[in-house]
Amino acid sequence: MNVRRPHISGIALAAVTAVGIGTLTACSSDSAAAGNTDKFDVVASFYPMAFLAEQIGKDHVKVTSLTEPGQEPHDLEISARQRAQLEDSDAALYLKGLQPSVDEAIGQSGLDTKIDAATLTKLEDHGDVEHGHEGEEAHSEEAHSEEEGHALDPHVWLDPVKYAEIAKGVGTAFEKADPDHAADYKKNTEALVKRLGALNTEFADGLKDTRSKVFFTNHSAFGYLAERYGLTQEAITGVDPDSEPSPARMKELQKEAGADGVTTVFYETLVSDKTAKTLADDAGLKTDVLDPLEGITDKSRGDDYFGVMEANLAALKTALGAK
Repeated sequence: MNVRRPHISGIALAAVTAVGIGTLTACSSDSAAAGNTDKFDVVASFYPMAFLAEQIGKDHVKVTSLTEPGQEPHDLEISARQRAQLEDSDAALYLKGLQPSVDEAIGQSGLDTKIDAATLTKLEDHGDVEHGHEGEEAHSEEAHSEEEGHALDPHVWLDPVKYAEIAKGVGTAFEKADPDHAADYKKNTEALVKRLGALNTEFADGLKDTRSKVFFTNHSAFGYLAERYGLTQEAITGVDPDSEPSPARMKELQKEAGADGVTTVFYETLVSDKTAKTLADDAGLKTDVLDPLEGITDKSRGDDYFGVMEANLAALKTALGAK
């Protein structure tokens, strides 16, 4: 295993141990286990990163998530105790651009192994869903946003192909950081990539013949999934799930629902469903859950990534009229 970093002070360690940081279903529930163990200690930013670390590391890793179950990851603010926890771990796995507080904390940490999933696949700009933003000022803001990377859609884990690309990169990073277990990391990565390949085939087959290709979502999380399987996502709000749609956007979606044969407005488990249900009521549509998989809770339709993605596929097939 790699040479360990010096331990944090007894006072800081006691604080970390006493307070603890919530973890996800398959992660350790003891925050003290994020460092000072005989395993390869990985701090993950949120569920999709934690799931990769667990599947690739198996028994050789101890994984702790910075985002608690049920917490909206975009809202996470890193505490001083979590910063101390980062310093006492062997690696950090995160997706730069999704959680600014995490980006800052990991960037300032002294960790030797910082794995940014955004560098392991190609992120894309899926555009602003608010069509009414026109004029020089809007174009200027868009260009400025893209220069800073804010226009790039971070939700790559919802595309099994891109998620597999990230998995390969994480596996390689684990092999390098913990060479004693490199063979196992390689084997586990290959198994995970194979499962993701099968999931991709299942989605492609299940969605290739549908009555409609358009689906409505609460926020713009499914751009990669839509692009992969020849669908069109129309989101009520943008990438930020807490933003409010304009009245013009709501009216536009009502008209489009009739024109494109849309039957369902999808909402998610970690944010309010109020706006989605308002649109559904106004347009005479049904509502259902399409989970962006930013966290697993007791409300999730599945126990892990694969279970939730299977539920998402079933919901899309029903809403789109799969034959």
